[in-house]
Amino acid sequence: MIPTIVVSKCLGFDHCRYNGLMIQSDFVTQLIPYVNFIPVCPELEIGLGVPRNPIRLEEVDGEIHLVQPKTELDFTEPMLEFSRKLLSSLTKVDGFILKGRSPSCGIGTVQGKGIGIFGGAVLKAFPGYPIEEEGRLRNESLREHFLQKLFLITDWNETKHYSSIKMMLEFQSRNKLLLMSYHPNEMREIGKILGKLNLKEYTEQVQKIETHLLKALGKPPRIGPRVDVLQHAFGYFSDHLSTKEREFFLQSIDSYRAGKLPYITLLQLLKSWIIRFNIPYLSKQTLFNPYPSELFEIYIST
Repeated sequence: MIPTIVVSKCLGFDHCRYNGLMIQSDFVTQLIPYVNFIPVCPELEIGLGVPRNPIRLEEVDGEIHLVQPKTELDFTEPMLEFSRKLLSSLTKVDGFILKGRSPSCGIGTVQGKGIGIFGGAVLKAFPGYPIEEEGRLRNESLREHFLQKLFLITDWNETKHYSSIKMMLEFQSRNKLLLMSYHPNEMREIGKILGKLNLKEYTEQVQKIETHLLKALGKPPRIGPRVDVLQHAFGYFSDHLSTKEREFFLQSIDSYRAGKLPYITLLQLLKSWIIRFNIPYLSKQTLFNPYPSELFEIYIST
């Protein structure tokens, strides 16, 4: 299961910035062995060379345009046309990593004028997908959220490709606790639809599941749902553990609530008990292995 990510080409793939430079993103570099990157430079694709006169977002007649101040050329329509063609041609894509503060790729506020033209097209074409700027991925919480969401969406895209009720049920089963840690209500809504899944209404039902899935993953998980999931998983072991072990785990949950203990520490403790007591259901849960273990090592060291 290898995610496909569209990435700004200047993030380590080519010297294509307006000044001929390339931006090094450690996170993007570390991801290379584990994902399939599609590097794109929208500005090169619409005919701008390297080096080139900078382009900017400017308000023209009440609307935001992509202009080149030195030449007074307007590149709004060429950029929109390129965006439409590229994004509609993608047969497989699971996420995006874009250059921040770029008038073409940015998805945050750029020059106080809004989001980049290409970045805006990406957000519109793939609402709810893992879409981030490289600068924001330096944040530990956002980086973890991006990785979990990326590999879950990849799993979803591969599952729905086969149009199999059995595979849909298996997807829900292995991702149940991870989804519960994000948004328990949306997780339950997905379960209700899957309980009625049938071939006659399959396409419509799968679309509804995807809507709930993307909504569930809209924001990084909160402490409350995570605590509920930890306690739920703990229930599988409580009869096997000593009184001191149970007390230690419950005290650790209190420490996590208080911000004194990382969430991953409790997950690792639960994983050790999964191995110790051989709990097949929990061993298959993506909550404990949301992305390749090598990326976990990258995550904690970055």
